[in-house]
Amino acid sequence: MSRKYFGTDGIRGTANTPPMTPEIALRVGMAAARQFMRGSHRHRVVIGKDTRLSGYMLEPALTAGFISMGMDVVLVGPMPTPAIGMLTRSLRGDLGVMISASHNPYHDNGLKLFGPDGYKLSDAVEQEIESRLEDGFQHELAAPDKLGRARRLEDAQGRYIEFVKNTFPRGLRLDGCKVVIDCANGSGYHVAPPVLFELGAEVVSIGVKPDGFNINRGCGSTDTKLMRQAVIENDADIGIALDGDADRVVIADESGAIVDGDQIMALIADDWHREGRLRGGVVATVMSNLGFERYLTGRGIQVARTRVGDRYVVECMRANEYNLGGEQSGHIIMSDYSTTGDGLIAALQVLAVKAATGRRASEFCRVFDPLPQRLKNVHYNGAKPLANPLVQRAVREVEDRLGAHGRLLIRESGTEPVIRVMVEAEDEALMNTALDEIVAVIEKTAA
Repeated sequence: MSRKYFGTDGIRGTANTPPMTPEIALRVGMAAARQFMRGSHRHRVVIGKDTRLSGYMLEPALTAGFISMGMDVVLVGPMPTPAIGMLTRSLRGDLGVMISASHNPYHDNGLKLFGPDGYKLSDAVEQEIESRLEDGFQHELAAPDKLGRARRLEDAQGRYIEFVKNTFPRGLRLDGCKVVIDCANGSGYHVAPPVLFELGAEVVSIGVKPDGFNINRGCGSTDTKLMRQAVIENDADIGIALDGDADRVVIADESGAIVDGDQIMALIADDWHREGRLRGGVVATVMSNLGFERYLTGRGIQVARTRVGDRYVVECMRANEYNLGGEQSGHIIMSDYSTTGDGLIAALQVLAVKAATGRRASEFCRVFDPLPQRLKNVHYNGAKPLANPLVQRAVREVEDRLGAHGRLLIRESGTEPVIRVMVEAEDEALMNTALDEIVAVIEKTAA
């Protein structure tokens, strides 16, 4: 069955335009309540959000939907996405919802749903909820005396701060370490700086003044210029950039040079492997650099690959009992600590290596030499470029030329109307030529 609402990471779209309208949010609340109300106990849903203006519109609509079906609502306000997974489990919730469009600009928003185990819902469960959205609910509404209640959890911030701090190795501190933290004017703005400060770091905070419109704008993990400048200007030891809902992280060393998610995963895998903490291997997506895979397999660490999307990484981790996985974008999942990507916890793993070794970030953050890699997004309107014979022939020709010395990855985005084209190769000139050829054909057919 085709999916009308759910994509690769919940439901996402432009605020106040279908599917991100209060009416649809109301119905999502009602449908999700019906999906998860099982048994005679008082049912509970935890709702968090990031700092977008449209959160004020979607939060009460969701709340009304859940309450109308007899489910109690716990509101935690602006909180990182991983905090919702943690709080859903901690509060014995039946369901969790994060209102966020992650790294997208303010005018977008989304709904990410978590089950009672704190994990994002599977495709199958999302499909069941989607099938309920078109149903009438008039015969399933709660009786007046069975309506749910809503309350705000005042200490949600403190709970998450303590949870994150407890993932940092005991006996280590960040005394003498100056850290720049860029919170992208998003949901990590009031939790990330205190975590670093309480662990002993000298903290330089940027991107901590959200106004409803400036989330991810010129800051955060998708635009690291301000963070890199702040590292240099403040003579900091390391820089950390989160995205709007703080489930992704990008690091900068003391020179301002960027360390992406592949390098962070490789660093953590190496560290855990030496300590005997790494279980099974590492799960990455098809976007991770071939140099990443060659490095880890050369050290006896297995690498499994999945399609793009943290939910698929998590599914593979759970199926194979791995405890580390993630994406090149900086979405790092450590199942010993969290059920989804947590940018702050991942950053603490990097800081733990620095605290334990006393080395500069530039000396340990880049653990492998990546193959030259380029990614380009091609926008399209309505057509299906990947089904075009001209595109398919160009893809075959490029793959033949790359052979075993490179890779071509081409896919439709699950959250916006773009084709993502990625080419990597040992020969940079071949990489550039291959990418330009494919992009030109797609642009021609998508026009």
